[in-house]
Amino acid sequence: QVQLVESGGGLVQAGGSLRLSCAASGRAFSSYVTAWFRQAPGKEREFVAAISTSGGITYYADSVKGRFTISRDNAKNTVYLQMNSLKPEDTAVYYCAATRKTWLQTREMADYWGQGTQVTVSS
Repeated sequence: QVQLVESGGGLVQAGGSLRLSCAASGRAFSSYVTAWFRQAPGKEREFVAAISTSGGITYYADSVKGRFTISRDNAKNTVYLQMNSLKPEDTAVYYCAATRKTWLQTREMADYWGQGTQVTVSS
């Protein structure tokens, strides 16, 4: 089992940057595929980015491709989401998720969730 705790959210102006962190506790974090999802008010939780256990494979939603970068440091049990060129439409609660399945790209595939961190982008 793994526990996930997100941090790094906040208020930023459009065009700015934030880096989110997802710290994991529990054993063998390096065996978990990890992803970021987000949920804006009144909308469903949506996929943002995923990263393989080694970090060698990443995948992004079209809406964030070229602006966001997912990475992980297995020695620190942490996954990151670097967000650049932020837009007001990026405003949402961002969630970290993990699974021991071979990939993670939908809500249903996640086995573990963090509590979320709020990101607000002002225009």
